Amino acid sequence: MSTLAPLMSFSSKEKEIGTVEVFEHAPSLQSDIDAASGQGPQGRILAERRLVRKLDVRFLPMVTLIYLMNYIDRSAITTARLKGLEDDLGLTDLQYNIILSILYVTYSPSQIPSNMILNYVQRPSLYIGGCVVAWGVVSALTGVTHSFKGIAICRLFLGIPEAAFYPGTIYLLSSWYTKKELAFRSAILYSGLLISNAFGSLMAAGILGQMEGVRGIRAWRWLFYIEGAVTISVGFMSMWLLPDYPRNTRWMSLEERRLAQVRLAEDAGEADKDNNEDSVLFGLKLALKDPRVYAFCLMNVAHTLGLSFTNFFPTLTQTLGFSTTISLLLCAPPWILAAVVCLFNAWHADRTGERFFHISGWWWVVMTGFVVGLSTMNTAARYVSLFFMALGLVGSSITIVWVSNSVPRPPAKRAAAIGMVNGIGNLGSLIGSYTWKAVWGPEYHKSMLISLFALVFSTALSFCIRLSLVHENKKLDANDNTNVDSARVEEAARLEGITYEQALKKRRGFRYLY
Repeated sequence: MSTLAPLMSFSSKEKEIGTVEVFEHAPSLQSDIDAASGQGPQGRILAERRLVRKLDVRFLPMVTLIYLMNYIDRSAITTARLKGLEDDLGLTDLQYNIILSILYVTYSPSQIPSNMILNYVQRPSLYIGGCVVAWGVVSALTGVTHSFKGIAICRLFLGIPEAAFYPGTIYLLSSWYTKKELAFRSAILYSGLLISNAFGSLMAAGILGQMEGVRGIRAWRWLFYIEGAVTISVGFMSMWLLPDYPRNTRWMSLEERRLAQVRLAEDAGEADKDNNEDSVLFGLKLALKDPRVYAFCLMNVAHTLGLSFTNFFPTLTQTLGFSTTISLLLCAPPWILAAVVCLFNAWHADRTGERFFHISGWWWVVMTGFVVGLSTMNTAARYVSLFFMALGLVGSSITIVWVSNSVPRPPAKRAAAIGMVNGIGNLGSLIGSYTWKAVWGPEYHKSMLISLFALVFSTALSFCIRLSLVHENKKLDANDNTNVDSARVEEAARLEGITYEQALKKRRGFRYLY
C-alpha cells in the first residue's frame, strides 16, 4: 500500500480549482506520512524516493530521447554534406555556412518568449510535444528542397519550434527536482545531445550507405525523411509521457503532487510559485535588471563559440583521411566517452554542490585538445585530440542548471533568465558557423585558436560569477533579516503545515551554489 495513500483523506481539506489543487489548513506533511505509513520518519523518505523514481523513469528517458532527435535533426545537414547535398543544391562554401548559421537567427531569440509562454501555459507536456512534432515536420520537408533558398527557409523555420525544447525542459526539470538533484538529471538530458553525436553519425552512416538511389531518391534526402518521421512519432508520444507542473500533472496522485510542491518549498524556503504580480513580463523585467544574468549570457556566448566544432565534427574526422562511412563511425567513440563522463561529473556536482570547477574545468580539457591539434597532423594524435574536444561538453550539461540555481525565484524570473542565457548563448554557435571555414582545413589552426581564446574568456567570466555568488552567500550569512518574499514564505508554511516563523527560518538558511 502506498505510504501516502490515505494522506489527504483524513489530514487536510482540498479543493480543486480547474487543474490547480489548493490545500487549506494543511498540517505537517511529515506527521501525515508518519501516521499514514506507521513507519515514523522513514515514511517521508520512502515516499519521496518513490516520487523521484516515478519521475526519473517516465520523465528522463523521454526528454533524453527528444534531445537526441533534436540534435540529430539539427546536425543532419553536416552529415548530408558528405553525400552530395552541396553539389545537388549547387551551394557555395559561403551558402553552406549561411545555412548552418541561419537556424540561430530564429532559434536564439525565440527561446526567451518560448520560456515565458511555458511559464504561463498549464500543460507544458502539450506545448513541448507540439513543438517536437513541428520541428520533425520541418526537418522532413528539408529533404524535398532543390535550391539554396528552399533549404535556407527550412532551416530558418526549424529554429522556432526547436527553441522551446532545451531551455523549456531545464525549466520544467527545475519545477520538479531540488537543487541537489537537478545537475545529474540535467546531465541525463544532456547525454542525449552527446549520444546524438555518436548515434546520429551511426544512423547517418547506415542511411547514407544503404539508401542511395532507393526509389530514385538521393541518400541525403532519405536522411531527412527518416529522421523527421522518427521525430514526429516521438513528439506525439511525449505529449502523453511528459509531466506538467507539480500542481496539475495528470498521471500523479493528489498526494504525490502535494509532496512534490512541499519538496521544492523546503529546498528554497519559498513556494515555487509566482505571486499575483509576477506576470511573465514582470519576470522578464526582473531578469533584465539582474547583472548576473548578463554575465551568464556573455559566458554562454563565449563557451558555445569555443565548442562550435561540434557542428563540424564529421568534417574534422574526415580530415583523418578515411572514407565517408569510416569517418562517420569514428565520430561515435569520443561522444560515447563524453556521455559517460558527463553523468559522473554531474553526479559529483550534485553530491558536492559545487558548480564552477565542474563546468569550466572541462573547457581546459578542450583547450588541451586544441593544443594537440595545433601541434601535429599525425592521424593518431589528431584523433586523440577529438576525444579531448568532445569532453569539453561535459560541463555544459550543468551550465543552465547553474543559472537555475542562481535565479531560483520567482519562477517567472527563472524562466526568463534560462531563456535569455540559453538563447543569447547560442549566438556563439551562429558565430562559430563561420569560424570553421573549409578553406582553413584540413589543419583548421585559425579555427582552433579562435575557439581556444573564447574558452579562456568564458572561464574568466565563470570565475567572476563564482566570486559574486560567494559574496552573496557572505551577505546572507551576515544578515539574519534577509529580504524575503513573505507571500511565497507564507505559501511554503501552508504547504508544509508549519508556522510562518519556522518557514522564515528555513528561508534564511538558503544559500547559492557556486
